[in-house]
Amino acid sequence: MTAADGGGKVVRGRAWLRDFMSRWTGTRTFVASAAALFLALALLGALNPIVALVSFALLAGISASRFMVTGETEQIRIGSRGDDMATGALGSVRTMFALLHRLPEPLMVVDGAGRVVFANEAAEGLIGKNSSGRHVATVLRSAPLIAAIETVTRDGTSCSIEYSVPVPVQRNYSAYVAQIGGEAEADRKLIFVLLRDVTEARRVEAMRADFVAFASHELKTPLASLSGFIDTLRGHAKDDPEAREKFLSIMADQAQRMRRLIEDLLSLSRIEMREHVRPSNSVDLLGVVNDVTDGLSPLAEQNGVEIGVMAPAGLPKVLGDREELAQVVQNLADNALRYGRSGKRIDISLERAEKGGRPYIRLSVRDYGPGIAKEHLPRLTERFYRVDAAASRARGGTGLGLAIVKHIVNRHQGILQIESEIGEGSTFSVLLPLAAQ
Repeated sequence: MTAADGGGKVVRGRAWLRDFMSRWTGTRTFVASAAALFLALALLGALNPIVALVSFALLAGISASRFMVTGETEQIRIGSRGDDMATGALGSVRTMFALLHRLPEPLMVVDGAGRVVFANEAAEGLIGKNSSGRHVATVLRSAPLIAAIETVTRDGTSCSIEYSVPVPVQRNYSAYVAQIGGEAEADRKLIFVLLRDVTEARRVEAMRADFVAFASHELKTPLASLSGFIDTLRGHAKDDPEAREKFLSIMADQAQRMRRLIEDLLSLSRIEMREHVRPSNSVDLLGVVNDVTDGLSPLAEQNGVEIGVMAPAGLPKVLGDREELAQVVQNLADNALRYGRSGKRIDISLERAEKGGRPYIRLSVRDYGPGIAKEHLPRLTERFYRVDAAASRARGGTGLGLAIVKHIVNRHQGILQIESEIGEGSTFSVLLPLAAQ
């Protein structure tokens, strides 16, 4: 190899390096490089995925502020021939904002005056699609988050808070707020707000606490009964066939009670986990009622109770989850059989209704039993609340049926109504929104 050949390779190598470096400059390529780096670190386990997401979003926000504050105009070249992907910083910023729009977590950028200058697609579900230019206080429904944004705007520090949105269904969010703009001039400040939905995590924590507080107490009695009967059967009753059969029957009832309690607890936990997720299917509510009443017919005949179903023709479908709506009908009808069977009749009716100008289907389950005193009505949907605890346990109730109904109705954006008079029976009504026709 000649000296000229060696020199030519060095020159070509330097030219290749200069060309490579020129391609990886500017806002768009900086963001792309950061995305690739954080993705690789997250996949290799070297960086927590949430930390990687927050770090990348923060760098992307800083890049955006560079364009907004300094007016970056450098053109970006890619490809072996240096073709322009877009003209100047405009193409770079468009690419960056397209990336931010695809982030799964809600992201907002607020200027120093408190006006929203950017909100990605995930944030639009919280603050609306036309939030740009509006003051943050008019689009957010959280005083703690607004106060955090004002504090960061004033002090230039960053902070993390948790807050909740109580309506239409309570949801919990974790918010990271930081300043990404210049500090000298207020009108050039940009406040970066990244939100994360922690509703599911908080509900898991609440359910764990509820299980310890309530379930352990409810399981204590049947477990004590089982333990006592086992000791008796091992002792003086082991040679007494009549006593043995009696005790084994009671033990079977207690075991069945624990099984129902555990099943209801698991059902309630699953429903609470999904309470903030709206169902999207169309359900024939009359078909659900007929299926449930067919299943309850043997129990109704056994107790001498007649179940009547009334519904007009051509009833529209409701928006919901068929399995959960069947559980609503099952629990309400089962309660009527347990506590209102003395009236010897249960009426289940469906009809059109309207509330607040919105059309609904009203499902009503009425019994003709002893009724419930008015002071108990507001607490009937609380977990493990019973009007008569001893009678409820004797009839196999767990105290969770109406709590399950309440959470299912909340998930369906429905309304639960309870009416009762002593000696006149009780009526439990559920209003469910119609499905799109």
